[in-house]
Amino acid sequence: MKEELITEGKYKYIEVGEGTPIIILHGLLGGLSNFNGVVEHFPPLGYKVLVPELPIYSMPLLKTNVKSFAKFLEGFIKFKGLKDVILLGNSLGGHIGLLHTKLSPNLVKALVITGSSGLYESAMGDGYPKRGDYEFIKKKAQDVFYDPEVATPEIIDEVFATLNDRMKLVKTLAIAKSAIRHNMSKDLPHMLTPTCIIWGENDNVTPPNVAKEFHELLPDSDLFWIEKCGHAPMMEHPDKFNTILESWLKARNF
Repeated sequence: MKEELITEGKYKYIEVGEGTPIIILHGLLGGLSNFNGVVEHFPPLGYKVLVPELPIYSMPLLKTNVKSFAKFLEGFIKFKGLKDVILLGNSLGGHIGLLHTKLSPNLVKALVITGSSGLYESAMGDGYPKRGDYEFIKKKAQDVFYDPEVATPEIIDEVFATLNDRMKLVKTLAIAKSAIRHNMSKDLPHMLTPTCIIWGENDNVTPPNVAKEFHELLPDSDLFWIEKCGHAPMMEHPDKFNTILESWLKARNF
């Protein structure tokens, strides 16, 4: 990502454009660059796009959980003096967005989730990440996408380096367990925030039935599918993703 990372206080983030704020929330093993397409597309349309770096590996272990990240997001929104924000989250980021919206609905105008945890996920599939096993981690990274070529050597190397760091591995597993524990099926029917659900038809991590369940449980939601697409639609089909989201925002007057 060519945009510069801004550091202010305890926050590191990218900020581009002026207008209605869209805050992007990355996933557990996802970098800020996963949303390059969104960061480039929306500022010219009158949106301020912000991508905070979530403190996934810098929180104390006891606070390495979804609720702490939702509180961190609340702090970031207040620090930046934002209101009526649109939250866009992938995977763990979607879960953080959902929980923050439940806890502080007055701060959120709309929610966009894609491949979100919060109901069910199979982050580790049929096994936990093995430190030092490059081929295992390469296969796991490729399985995230419909087209394994999307998992570039750079992406695989980054995931490998993270999971080969003992403390980061411990925290990765702590977050994955926290996401499973923090099931939101009972909360969703009470959440009235307009929600756009964009899902890959071939998502192996949060399968399509998860998207359908989100759609059924959230009172004011719209569900959109992207064909030949896995767990990260904004990476695998950035143009389609942006077209769907732009149309939804226009239709909803956001």
